[in-house]
Amino acid sequence: MQIVKFRNRVYLSLSKITFGIILLFCGSPLFAQEEKMYNAEHDEKPYYFGITLGFNSSQYKVAQSKYFIDYDTIKNITPLWRPGFQLGIMGNARLTSFIDARATPTFMLREQALRFTDYRDTTTTNTFESILFSLPIELKFKSDRQQNFRFYVCAGAKIDYDFNANARSKRSNEVIRIKPFDYGYNLGLGFEFYYPNFIFAPEIKISNGLGNSLLRNVGEPTNKAIDKISTRQIIISFHIEG
Repeated sequence: MQIVKFRNRVYLSLSKITFGIILLFCGSPLFAQEEKMYNAEHDEKPYYFGITLGFNSSQYKVAQSKYFIDYDTIKNITPLWRPGFQLGIMGNARLTSFIDARATPTFMLREQALRFTDYRDTTTTNTFESILFSLPIELKFKSDRQQNFRFYVCAGAKIDYDFNANARSKRSNEVIRIKPFDYGYNLGLGFEFYYPNFIFAPEIKISNGLGNSLLRNVGEPTNKAIDKISTRQIIISFHIEG
């Protein structure tokens, strides 16, 4: 419990720092009185690279099974949002003047939580930590550049691998067991702010899993009460592009 409280404090602190960074980076290019165009040659580059960092908030999406309906062993299952962090690199390829393709291999520290209420009205909250490698491949649709500012939207597919899933699945007392591989889609929007030596691009997107991540061969009532489980995330990223 102390670890969770510490992480939540860190998460809130980083949120405040992030807000300050956005104001610092986004304010100067938009409100400079004598603004000149930076990185004018950047739009003609066939490809470029960058780094990305940020934080996320994740939650399981749960569909109850027939066992949940027929038996009162588990009365309620409530998914909870939990914070996390990520760090990765980015490769971007120019397809047309307004469309790019990009890949963003990323390592994520992610948490989800489920609150179970049993037939005795006893409530138990279980937290599931993941060390995740995620590979999104997306198309990026860009607006016209306005001096040192541009808006874009992005959409694509992703593949995730959870390094913690195999270790958790071997525990005899694990309340649910999760497959290590997952796949899904990303939808997002962002802004590019041009500076003399780099581009700063804050971005927000949703990232949802499409597969059923539940391993069924577990006798725990908490596992049998679930028919399908998938992940949904809100991801805030900050790209530094060259």
